[in-house]
Amino acid sequence: MKQKQQPGKWYILAAGAAIQILTGIPAAWGVFQRPVMEQYGFGESQASLAFSLLIGAFGVGCVIGGYLQDGKGPRTAGLWGTALLSGGFFAAGFLEGKSPWLFYLAFSLPAGMGCAFLYPAVMSCAQKWYRDRKGLATGVIGGAVGFSGAFLTLFVRWVNGNWGMPAAFWGLGGLMLVVCGGGSLLLKNPPPAKQEPRLQGKQYKQPPFDLPPKEMLRTRQYWLGAGIVALATPTVLLFSPIIVQLGQDRGLSENMAHLSIMVGSVGSAAGRLVCPLASDRFGRKPAYLVLFGALAALSGAFIFAPGWWVILCYTALTFCYSGQAALLPSLSTDLFGMPHAGVNYGFLALGMTAGSLGSHFLAQTFSGELVRHFIAIGAALGGALLAWLLKPTQGEKL
Repeated sequence: MKQKQQPGKWYILAAGAAIQILTGIPAAWGVFQRPVMEQYGFGESQASLAFSLLIGAFGVGCVIGGYLQDGKGPRTAGLWGTALLSGGFFAAGFLEGKSPWLFYLAFSLPAGMGCAFLYPAVMSCAQKWYRDRKGLATGVIGGAVGFSGAFLTLFVRWVNGNWGMPAAFWGLGGLMLVVCGGGSLLLKNPPPAKQEPRLQGKQYKQPPFDLPPKEMLRTRQYWLGAGIVALATPTVLLFSPIIVQLGQDRGLSENMAHLSIMVGSVGSAAGRLVCPLASDRFGRKPAYLVLFGALAALSGAFIFAPGWWVILCYTALTFCYSGQAALLPSLSTDLFGMPHAGVNYGFLALGMTAGSLGSHFLAQTFSGELVRHFIAIGAALGGALLAWLLKPTQGEKL
């Protein structure tokens, strides 16, 4: 007989999903890119760097937020994340044609850090309530991250079209303050599980696995895992800022090009829901190998995609990219245990910082759209290799 689950889990998932609806900025940056360029007088590379720095701050923030989550609990981490995220959006609304670096400092860094504080807090909390169904917990909340792109696209286009981009930033800042703040107040860890007598004895001699960060950082698995995160990043994030312009260049109208973000968000949500559940059944490592193989093939096909095929190919890419991203919280706890889940996930997410900034500077150094595709193909193949080399830390199958 299985241990009876703790009651009240449903509202943890509901709070987490509500929070993540407003934190999927990477999936929707394409709808921010052009208005930000027009509002603040930025060039394309400056606006893209604002996005890359936001993603970079997310990786660094995951470490800080992970320590805060593990030390003070998910509620404290979530409230700090809300303050940073909404504060960044409010600050962006007050800026007027200033230096790009002021925009980076006022918006990109706090917004990225705020998302980072919120994401591990929500995911780690959900996994602790759903220890026996981690894929389900991360899938439901991750699906909300995917749908975030569709919501943000509709919101930004409507508000910006009627009142301008500062109003869009202010409106989102207010929503984040209310929704993320309210959801964070509901987050709490479950009470410590009681060890049942039937689970004691020699046949259960292996204790619960727990690698604190200092020990985790000395393992081969950590560096392979961080490398996997880094090499997954270019496959979609190189195209997210320019997807609207890319669609128009390949024959789509402006409205249809924006549709690629919304349909891509549906693909992202599906990937975040389906892939963790599939990995519960078939294993994390096989799921990574399939997804990276698909990312490599799709990145190649994306070179030749015209018109509507841009939307279909981008949606498939977001499905696979978001699917592998949604595996990371479960992979982290599979490899390193649950007690330090927040900060261990944060250190793995540092790979996103390296991948985001590295791919941005590669794309700027070797200019041209075709270069982005080749970087994405090479990164996906490298990610597949690292996933193949990944071994468990407990002698169990991944």
